[in-house]
Amino acid sequence: MKKILFYCDTVFGVGGVQRVLAEVAKRLSEEYEVTILTTDDIRQTRRYDYHRSSVRFVSLIYAPVSIWRRLRQKCCSFVCKYLLPKNEWTCSLYARSFFLLPYQDELIEKINGGNYDVAIGVHAYCCLHLAIVRSKLNVPRTVGWMHNSYEAFFEKKHPYLPRLKAFFCNRMVDIERIIVLSRRDQQRYKTELGLETRVIYNPLTMEVKRTARPDNKSFLSVGRFSKNHKGFDLLIEAFALFAKRNMQWHLVIVGEGPEDSLYRSLIAKNGLEDRIRIEPFTNDVNSYYVQAGVYVLASRWEGMPLVLMEAMAHGLPVIASNLPIVEELLGESRAAVLFENGNIAELAERMVGMATSTDLAERGRIAMEYAREFSINNIIKEWKEIIER
Repeated sequence: MKKILFYCDTVFGVGGVQRVLAEVAKRLSEEYEVTILTTDDIRQTRRYDYHRSSVRFVSLIYAPVSIWRRLRQKCCSFVCKYLLPKNEWTCSLYARSFFLLPYQDELIEKINGGNYDVAIGVHAYCCLHLAIVRSKLNVPRTVGWMHNSYEAFFEKKHPYLPRLKAFFCNRMVDIERIIVLSRRDQQRYKTELGLETRVIYNPLTMEVKRTARPDNKSFLSVGRFSKNHKGFDLLIEAFALFAKRNMQWHLVIVGEGPEDSLYRSLIAKNGLEDRIRIEPFTNDVNSYYVQAGVYVLASRWEGMPLVLMEAMAHGLPVIASNLPIVEELLGESRAAVLFENGNIAELAERMVGMATSTDLAERGRIAMEYAREFSINNIIKEWKEIIER
């Protein structure tokens, strides 16, 4: 039986990455010996029902470093990113500040001690960690699983990898296989970075036992409350415009995170406490899907919005910002209507249109049919191809 390792910093937090990883790891554990290496507290296995699977966890605790060493790290990072030319030497130098040598040694020890057949880095930073230590690993195959869009990594206002395109390209060539979430990203990785990738879409992460009723009069949006990402602030402002024209529909937002108080203040500012409800994250998101009438995705950027497929699988029509991945997935589907990313007035108009539509039931039926393509059974076949090659 092959031994598979997933390396991910946080696996029990709230987010699409965590839910997708859980579903893929649990399903693969039915045929392989699957281990997750994480910096999380590994006693939290009831989150995402890991305790019902054979997935093993190994804790990776990076020891604290001295203030002097941390200061040297920041200085080196600044010099490499902003002052020195980008070449093999500076990329090697920057790697030592991006991922400190003591941390590299700890990761190498954990991976080599497990005799794994495949090691998979989950998300950009863990992928880069694997790439940096690749030459010292005894693993036959490494995989980098990128969980956001090319734009989010390199081009948005506050990118995940600021000024690191050359470093990323220089290091990731050592990874045997890179997984991306869209054909658009695949093309950009090839033309702009010279990196070959494979597209594997994220799977549905839940079993659909009930579907929504088309006469439910509420909008739903689900996600982590992180700054500027999911666009809940845009959604609240759009609903404030919508509420002036419609007195029946409500909005439910499910999630948690550092922006919780900001969103509650925005709701109060618009006097919408009786029309907008914020609910904490739960493993049982199904119950919210079946009580909704329309799902709204107002994200400013996404790798692949898992919640869209979940909502559609429950029979919900969708309103979504016209992100590249959304256009790739839903551009031709009657189950969805798109609005210009960040355009609050246009989002409000789309909400009015959906609330007054006479064909929500038909849109919901189309949504369910389309979502079946993203079943875990279909997606896991592609992962097994990666593992067995």
